[in-house]
Formats: sequence, structure tokens, C-alpha cells
Amino acid sequence: MSSELKAVLKEKNIVIGTNETIKKLKLGKVKKVLLASNCPKSVKDTIAHYAKIANAVVVELDVPDKEIGLLSKRPFGVSVLSC
Repeated sequence: MSSELKAVLKEKNIVIGTNETIKKLKLGKVKKVLLASNCPKSVKDTIAHYAKIANAVVVELDVPDKEIGLLSKRPFGVSVLSC
């Protein structure tokens, strides 16, 4: 597990999911976005666009969404995490 993922999971204000992350990016409330290794290209492109506008950092992990879901104690895969 990467150190960036560990750091984000320790944060109290984690945003899980593509739609919620995009909403927060539009409002400028996100500083870092983590993407799963198997995140769809269309989602990556959309997140990258809004992150550039919001001056947020986008990190592509080498961990699949199912594993991120397990690590964040969710019963489903998580492709996008942000804080």
C-alpha cells in the first residue's frame, strides 16, 4: 500500500466516489485526488480537468479499486478517493 493512500485514509474528511469528488473539485474543497489503477479513462480525464482548474494534485495508484474499497472499510470498490 502506498504512503499517499495511507495518509489519505487517516484523514477525517475523505470524499469517496467520482461524483462527490467532482462536486468538491468544482467548489475548490479538494487538495488531493487518488485514482485506482483500473479507474476508467473517461473518469481519469474528467478528474484531471477539474483538478487542474482547482489546483488539486492527482495521484494514480497502482492499487485496484477492490483493494482500495477493502482498505477504506467499504463493501465495494472505490475508484476515486479525495481529501
